[in-house]
Amino acid sequence: MLYPAAELPQPDSPDSQAIRNAMAPDIRSGRPHFSLPMKGYSMKQSLKPISLALALGLTASLSAHAATSSSVAVAPQYDTSHVYVAPGEVDAFVKSFLATFGGKSTAQVVVNVLPVPSSTTSQLLQTPVGTVSLFGFTTPVPYPFGAERNGYLVKDLDKALAEAKKNGADVIVHDFPDPIGRDAVVQWPGGVNMQLYWHTKTPDYAAFQTVPENRVYLSEQRADAFIKGFVGFSHGKVIADEKRLDGAVVGEPGKPIRRVKLESDFGKMVVFVTDGHLPYPYGRETTGYEVSDLAATVAKAESSGARLVVEPKAEPGRQSAIVEFPGGYVAEIHQPVAAK
Repeated sequence: MLYPAAELPQPDSPDSQAIRNAMAPDIRSGRPHFSLPMKGYSMKQSLKPISLALALGLTASLSAHAATSSSVAVAPQYDTSHVYVAPGEVDAFVKSFLATFGGKSTAQVVVNVLPVPSSTTSQLLQTPVGTVSLFGFTTPVPYPFGAERNGYLVKDLDKALAEAKKNGADVIVHDFPDPIGRDAVVQWPGGVNMQLYWHTKTPDYAAFQTVPENRVYLSEQRADAFIKGFVGFSHGKVIADEKRLDGAVVGEPGKPIRRVKLESDFGKMVVFVTDGHLPYPYGRETTGYEVSDLAATVAKAESSGARLVVEPKAEPGRQSAIVEFPGGYVAEIHQPVAAK
């Protein structure tokens, strides 16, 4: 969760001292896409010890289809894709991503998000089709940072962690406090890491125009355990289970794969069950963004510095392409197509 720059306590204020006391000694979290930091990056603001939860962004707004009372989820727009790029490429990534999808960025801050000396830039990119929590670390990132794909806001963190464990997840980073809430990281069967976070005061942001999909690649040995566990945790449902889909959707034409679509109050998820013989960039893209005009969106991406790595192609129910943004972040982009 990003801590807005305007709300950052001054270094010598009582609030700043309270934050330092509250955050010691235990701050952890996990991963999205990561590129090695670049040397010589000048800091734009003084370091302030803020928890990872603060750095990952106040990403939310209550959805028109609010979460059910039994679910720990809040709404799909509280899901943020976590992206780490080298600090020297942060500005190029921001420019390209926002030029592609529209939206805006929060103010960039420079913060210490770890329990040891460290530095990262942090900002939130809010678009109509998905939200990114962006980091540009100028210091090495200790384990298990750099291991979670996204963050989900929950109504009650204790309940969420209990539900996650009951449904087969490991808590790989125990819950820790921050000035606006608490955070933890869980790992599902198959090695799928996610951050769960809670705010003392629920933030309020506009719902997405289209809900992005969390794209998960798994082995056939762990797929059913993951699906059962995540559906149980999220109180979601299986929308489709295509057991012998043409592998062309993951770059393996003629080879059958399994594709399972899930939906819950957290949002959409697509699970690909493959043999792991995937050509680049399949498996690197953790989020799929739905747009109304794929050709126009791809053109915006390319003209703003992104590289087209999979040409637009027809898939069941959609046209799909994959791009690589400056800094190395890979994303799928798709346009729904009505069935004939």
